[in-house]
Amino acid sequence: MLRRPVETGQYTPIKLTTRLLKAGIEASMGTVGDSYDNALAENFWSVLKTECVRRTTFATRTDADLTLFAYIDGWYNTRRIQKRLDWLSPDEYEAKYYADQATAEAVVVKLSTPALTR
Repeated sequence: MLRRPVETGQYTPIKLTTRLLKAGIEASMGTVGDSYDNALAENFWSVLKTECVRRTTFATRTDADLTLFAYIDGWYNTRRIQKRLDWLSPDEYEAKYYADQATAEAVVVKLSTPALTR
């Protein structure tokens, strides 16, 4: 029996799931029909390929590894703006958080210090 290419197939076959479990690997796939079925991972790989890999030729596997590490750890995880962080990068968000904490502590100290009288 032939199946048309537009029909969806089983994405998480039993053999794959069994093999992952035997290897001690937890599948990162969501369940069928929910909104979590790899959308975040697919988005990450798409961005990675577009911004870092496409139109690039690596001389060695080590060059590719170093480039990917520099992109992920040096740019994607630290400086790329994110909607969930109010359109700030993780570095900017963290700096703002600690600045807000210092300001709040200064206000508490000022309010708890008794006024000096003459």
